Amino acid sequence: MSTRNCFQQVLSEILKYSFLLIVIFITLVPFLWIVLSSMKTNQDIFGSPMSLPKKLTLMSYKLAFELAPITKYYLNSIVVTSVTTLTTILLTTMSGYVLSRFNFKLKNAIVIVFTSAILIPYFSLAQPLFYILNKINLIDTKSGLILVYSAFGLPVRLWIIRSYFLTIPKEIEESAYLDGATYTRTFIKIMLPLAKPGIATAATITFIDTWKEFFFALLLTSSDKARTLPVSLNYFVHFFSYNYSTMFAAMVVVTIPTIIFFILMQEQVVKSLASGAVKG
Repeated sequence: MSTRNCFQQVLSEILKYSFLLIVIFITLVPFLWIVLSSMKTNQDIFGSPMSLPKKLTLMSYKLAFELAPITKYYLNSIVVTSVTTLTTILLTTMSGYVLSRFNFKLKNAIVIVFTSAILIPYFSLAQPLFYILNKINLIDTKSGLILVYSAFGLPVRLWIIRSYFLTIPKEIEESAYLDGATYTRTFIKIMLPLAKPGIATAATITFIDTWKEFFFALLLTSSDKARTLPVSLNYFVHFFSYNYSTMFAAMVVVTIPTIIFFILMQEQVVKSLASGAVKG
């Protein structure tokens, strides 16, 4: 290897890792600052917001649960997010497989309709959605939120899962049919395990999007019985705008589940991205 090529390779590595360090810094530092600030007193935050805590305290977390109904919102978020994720993945897995493997009338039209739905701004649907849910008595219910979130999640998740099924060779199914496997058995025992990375990616996106959604959670609910965690942050901003340590504690409580879920699913997500890179 010539000196010039060696220098270019070293320079390329330096630039690559420098870029990664910058991304990590931009991503992690704000969150770490919020975590450390949640363990400070309010006086420490006002006195020296960028310094390390003089004494770590979890009092702000205790106050966060006392000042707002976070526990109730937490349970609501778990129910709404879990059911939405399961519903969306169940529907898109079955429909994505059919759309990727079978030819029938209006197939292309269905794909175009769902793909076009990605382009519709969610906020433009606020008024008709509110009107429809009000007519069927689903305002201020977890069922109403689940219905809305599942409907919004279908186009993107269907596109992800259908695209992943298209990367799986059809010869695998043909071999299963020759061995006597039924359509249902082939789908459950063979295709679903092979598509697990794509399904995990869709599930992760659904979970994160649903968990952090604020606009419709605020618009379609009016009481603690159905409101989710992001609304609790709005509660702190309006009523405890100067109690920053407690507000930061609430932010950490809201954020941690999405981080844990992504850590649990990251292996499958990475496999999905790698598979897409290899298979095109």
